[in-house]
Amino acid sequence: MTAKVFIDGAAGTTGLEIRDRLAGRADIELIAVAEERRKDPAARAEALNAADAVVLCLPDDAAREAVALIANPAVRVIDASTAHRTAADWAYGFAELDPDQRDTLAAATRISNPGCYPTGFLALVRPLVRAGLLPADTPLSVNAVSGYSGGGKSMIAMFEDPASPDATDTAFRAYALNLGHKHVPEMQKRAGLAHPPIFLPSVAKTYRGMLVEVPLHLHLLPGRPTGAAIRELLAAAYDSSRVVRVITDDRPVLTIEQAAGTDRLELFVHADEKAGQARLVAALDNLGKGAAGAAVQNLNIALGLNEIEGLRL
Repeated sequence: MTAKVFIDGAAGTTGLEIRDRLAGRADIELIAVAEERRKDPAARAEALNAADAVVLCLPDDAAREAVALIANPAVRVIDASTAHRTAADWAYGFAELDPDQRDTLAAATRISNPGCYPTGFLALVRPLVRAGLLPADTPLSVNAVSGYSGGGKSMIAMFEDPASPDATDTAFRAYALNLGHKHVPEMQKRAGLAHPPIFLPSVAKTYRGMLVEVPLHLHLLPGRPTGAAIRELLAAAYDSSRVVRVITDDRPVLTIEQAAGTDRLELFVHADEKAGQARLVAALDNLGKGAAGAAVQNLNIALGLNEIEGLRL
């Protein structure tokens, strides 16, 4: 059986990446809306309701509007915006988050794609909280750097187009200095934390790639776990995943391009056992497992297809 899929917002950065991953698949038929009718509500509503599944690659308000246009109860929705990431009636589209998450996604008609930064953070933190190794009330901080494509077309132009009114030559910039980033509620809720983490995001002058890091004071945690114990716990949590990989060798350097161009999520644990400190690091592509790769993985699960079909692993 061929599933009909409509990408609403297919001309955007994430939409184009999703379309590339679905191209040539015999089990997927993409529904297209003529360019001149792309913003016509009637044309969009027709496509949204004719699909077996739709992927929304839209700003938050437009994503909510698209959902409101869907009258067909059989249509499955994967929303790549932030509009529904903490909504109680939407399944959270991180298949590896909890042992029963895939079953939840397979039964859901509304799936919210995780944010790119939360994906790295949750992959590191959620298994530790679930196992009780990291108490839910532990104060946490998360340092992260992303390629500039994460900011969409406007930020891409800022870094690539000298004629852009916001053109910049900066190599690295920190932002969200007021600590009010929209990803923080998602991180707190989906990790099961009592307090919001302090989030320190930044952008580097590279198109794609991402590093997300969580430092831990191991000597302040119950039982004073070692870095090796944390690595073993993470490895057990993801032992059946073909997307998430726990790297066991100690690498002296990690680059933002570590997993760029793939849909993998690589996890690293580096520790100074004498000092009782550790650095937990997730490497991913902000456009891969952080966006389009996750959307395709969720689409596959929702439609009962091979979970990794079309992924770049």
